[in-house]
Amino acid sequence: MSKLKVTQIKSTVGTKHMHRETVRSLGLKRIGDTVVKEDRPEFRGMVRTVAHLVTVEEVD
Repeated sequence: MSKLKVTQIKSTVGTKHMHRETVRSLGLKRIGDTVVKEDRPEFRGMVRTVAHLVTVEEVD
């Protein structure tokens, strides 16, 4: 199964509460943090919600 490499590129200050919670649930704490998650629909939806705050790369 492929994986997604998610990196936070913008701050969550001034964003909606649910966007902050979504970034935290992805495992990101600060700008520059990177996590690798399995490519599942749940994570795709979370990333789509905060797409303006993160970058995504597909990793094999």
